[in-house]
Amino acid sequence: QVQLVESGGGLVQPGGSLRLSCAASGFRFSSSAMSWVRQAPGKGLEWVSNINSGGGSTGYADSVKGRFTISRDNAKNSVYLQMDSLKPEDTAVYYCRYGGNYWGQGTQVTVAS
Repeated sequence: QVQLVESGGGLVQPGGSLRLSCAASGFRFSSSAMSWVRQAPGKGLEWVSNINSGGGSTGYADSVKGRFTISRDNAKNSVYLQMDSLKPEDTAVYYCRYGGNYWGQGTQVTVAS
């Protein structure tokens, strides 16, 4: 079955960086587009970024463009989100997503001083 396991979240000061990882299994990862979404406290899900199967095409929400970088390693069945210049409004639970219906348990990112 599809399994997605996120890691790498934590508490960071404004302006800091974090790198999220998502380990995938149970489907043909190397042939699949992947995305990151987030949910801030009291808010709905927000799409953050996506990447095509080969890694050559990416997209970003305006709120994170220029600060976040998505990447993948198909040999490791993993997708990553490098987050730089973090802001308090980036505080959320971050999920990696496969297709429209599969995501992991999420990893908490808190940006605060």
